[in-house]
Amino acid sequence: MDLNRTPTRRFTTLQQQVAYDERLKRVMNLIHAAKDIDQILVALHDEMLSLFDAERSAIYAVDYDRKEVYSKFSDLNKIREIRVPLGNQSIVGFVATNCIIVNVTNAYDKAELARISPALAFDNSWDQRSGMRTRQVLTVPVCAPATNALTGVIQLINKRGAERFTPLDEQRVREVAQTLGIALHNQYQLLRRKSAKFDTLVTNNLLSQQELDLAITEARDKQRPLESILMETYQVRKHDIGNALSAFYRCPFFDPEEQLVLDRALLENLNLSYLKTHGWVPLHESDDEVEILIDDPTAFTKRQDIQRVFPARKIRYVVGLLDDIVAVLDTAHQERAAHAPVSAILGQLAAEEQQGGTISSDTALDENDSGLVRLVNQIIADAYKAGASGIHIEPHGPQREAMVRIRVDGRCEKSLEVPPQYRRPLASRLKVMAQLDIAERRKPQDGKIQFRLPDREIELRAATLPTAETDNEDVVLRILTAKEPIQLDNLGMSERNLQEFKRVLQKPYGMILCVGPTGSGKTTTLHSALAQLNMPDRKIWTAEDPVEITQYGLRQLQVHHRIGLDFATAMRSFLRADPDIIMVGEIRDRATAEISIEASLTGHLILSTLHTNSAVETVTRLLEMQMDPFLFADALLGVLAQRLTRTICRNCKEQYHPTKEEYDTLAYGYGEEAFAHLGIIYNDAFRLTRGKGCQACRHSGYKGRMGIHELLIATDEVKRLIHARAPVSDILAVALTQGMTTLVQDGIMKTLQGWTDYKQVQAVAMR
Repeated sequence: MDLNRTPTRRFTTLQQQVAYDERLKRVMNLIHAAKDIDQILVALHDEMLSLFDAERSAIYAVDYDRKEVYSKFSDLNKIREIRVPLGNQSIVGFVATNCIIVNVTNAYDKAELARISPALAFDNSWDQRSGMRTRQVLTVPVCAPATNALTGVIQLINKRGAERFTPLDEQRVREVAQTLGIALHNQYQLLRRKSAKFDTLVTNNLLSQQELDLAITEARDKQRPLESILMETYQVRKHDIGNALSAFYRCPFFDPEEQLVLDRALLENLNLSYLKTHGWVPLHESDDEVEILIDDPTAFTKRQDIQRVFPARKIRYVVGLLDDIVAVLDTAHQERAAHAPVSAILGQLAAEEQQGGTISSDTALDENDSGLVRLVNQIIADAYKAGASGIHIEPHGPQREAMVRIRVDGRCEKSLEVPPQYRRPLASRLKVMAQLDIAERRKPQDGKIQFRLPDREIELRAATLPTAETDNEDVVLRILTAKEPIQLDNLGMSERNLQEFKRVLQKPYGMILCVGPTGSGKTTTLHSALAQLNMPDRKIWTAEDPVEITQYGLRQLQVHHRIGLDFATAMRSFLRADPDIIMVGEIRDRATAEISIEASLTGHLILSTLHTNSAVETVTRLLEMQMDPFLFADALLGVLAQRLTRTICRNCKEQYHPTKEEYDTLAYGYGEEAFAHLGIIYNDAFRLTRGKGCQACRHSGYKGRMGIHELLIATDEVKRLIHARAPVSDILAVALTQGMTTLVQDGIMKTLQGWTDYKQVQAVAMR
């Protein structure tokens, strides 16, 4: 009978061995595939339980600096950590300290523990917290293969269906420990290598070793590049990081500030998504050499891939940050898109029409037609790339092409012409994107569009307006791209204006107004001021229409006139919400003006905008709104009038000797007497600046805009004039004697400094 059972036992044993080998293979694969130490600690947990029939398991790694071992495990979708000091106070600490195997049948049996070592103790704190009871414990040290140095510990608790872990279990755990020791050793070496990249930062006292170690841990925990953590958390300059990387890898560092022109031929047959994932991109090529930008020039697999792509070519590496490499690839993606121009899409639409027969109806195309979708997307993408602030789609009936114009640096320019049969489908497509009623063409509508570009998301404000000429419908898209405030020091204010504006911003209460026409940068200036005031000890409310710029720490409210939530209503609500500072998007009516003045007199700092031509005219405008001159004068701190003027292109700017007529025009515009006090005389050394015109500025000579400002400070004398309802000329005369410069004067000073020219100043401001 026993002879008949022997083959059955052998077969069962063989099955068990095969099953064990399969589970062991999975464990080994997980160890080899792990990207970092944390993945080893967490991912192996369930497999180890299955492999050794244990109730609990843990893999510990070594923290050499803190003289501890630590383990991590997943608990309710959170990663939790256990730390155990080296020493005899626990079985894990004892094994880690002495590098010996401990296998006990009852962890609570002090006599059994004493037979192993008189100093050995069992730490039962985990049992008390979890409600489980530890019985059998098998704990095995994990050591590096070459040096036999400790790299970790494996612990198994409570053997299922048995009284103890067997010698076979010990042997099998040692097998796993050998592979695990290699993996942990390699991970430690990788961490040391990451640290070594930035040893020069420590050597040069730009960072302490402790800060570097903490940054490495934070980068690993957050799965982010170490360089980003160093710059954001520890304020290490990119220039210093670049020097460290260049010294470590012995190759140049890529400076993203330098102008870069990509060689399209190198990228023609390469998948940009693949390059972004692997962190490299070819930049230039010569006769026998290719320059490669890469985040790790020593990465073996990346170097192999690059050599396969460029066989028999010498590779010259340039090291860069991964974020900068991604930015370069995003630029390449946009350039590729630009080479599928709108004209090509229009040609494709025409071809599709011909295939479907001759079409002349306005309703021939559906707003969801794929070609039309591409056309609209390309119009928006091209406008954004050109730096446009707005897109104007202007149909001219069924017989003439619809005009698409874009506003760049405040000036409208023609972008393209669209065949007349697309005018209504084009408007309908944009209405769908803005969630408007496509059937309603008789009255204006407005909405917003969230549009995704390759490297960012932008917001567009859409407005439709019915126009004459056979039922046309214009669409205007305003591109909102500013997400972060500009530093106050970078707004281009003169030294006097900047210092005085900062001074009034420090007042605990009062009213500061920023005035000018629509699109003159008033909201940008107020948000720059709020960024200066945004401190944890101040509560700041804003009411805006729309909310274009967001800041952490501000409580921002979008007004909705359709539901009765206007600026005055928002102000009343703010005053019940314990504010220190309030920003009102615009004072449009008497009610908003009155409550703003009242709030400024009751201990709040009020910032707002108004549509007036100059700082001094703002005073009379508010008085004309029947504001009490005494209350208004007491509340007012200052008025900043501003305009945006086009600046001369930096790439093609040149100095020239102007004519005497140009000099006289500047003197007359500034005021001849005041200009004489500047001490600027006309001679051979007198120079002005102009733009020659280049590809960067679209051959206009101008690129970008800057502010010109006029700051009226509410001094005691100005307040007395407000009390007396003095005319604009009297207030202006006093303000000029107190150091104020007009918009035109500020523009002429920026002309003399080479930022712009007088023609552009005249276009936005009057003497």
